[in-house]
Amino acid sequence: VQLQASGGGLVQAGDSLTLSCAASGNSFTSTYFAWYRQTPGNEREWLGRIVPNGITQYSDSVKGRFTISRDNVKKMVYLHMGSLKQEDTGRYYCSATTPWGTTEGQGTLVTVSS
Repeated sequence: VQLQASGGGLVQAGDSLTLSCAASGNSFTSTYFAWYRQTPGNEREWLGRIVPNGITQYSDSVKGRFTISRDNVKKMVYLHMGSLKQEDTGRYYCSATTPWGTTEGQGTLVTVSS
């Protein structure tokens, strides 16, 4: 599976933003997807995941503000981010896990201004 994240940009605190992750390959419907981010001065952080049947899990840091969804027809995964804070600034990555391994895209940069 190859991935391409997009949708990042400059937003203001309190805004919402949706990131997209386009996947290629033939195993989309059986793929587990996750979102991560790398924020300045911090370790890489797992944000959440969506499994093939659509069930989602989130880290406590984003639960209630971020949601993950998938479109199996379009082969897209989304990270819907709400009530953005300056500390959400960072590079966001999507990853895909199949029985053959895990791949990751290049990420998209999100900057939240005050």
